[in-house]
Amino acid sequence: MEKVLEELKSALVKEFEQTEIIVDEVTFEKKGKYHFLTVVLDRVGGLDLEMIVEATKPVNKIVDAFDITDDSYILDVISKERG
Repeated sequence: MEKVLEELKSALVKEFEQTEIIVDEVTFEKKGKYHFLTVVLDRVGGLDLEMIVEATKPVNKIVDAFDITDDSYILDVISKERG
């Protein structure tokens, strides 16, 4: 799974290389009875909700193309926390 996540992250980095968006982390983990594929995005100055919504569109297409698992999961695209 780690190799697939690394390849997925590389594809996402390539997708956003012409923008100010940074792909910080891509993880796949089980929380309770659900699996989560989490993509953490960042940008100098932070990302607002509108930017996250727009970034989710290409993320979703790339994730679908990778077909990382046969299990169902929740795609969670989030902004890196500041603090």
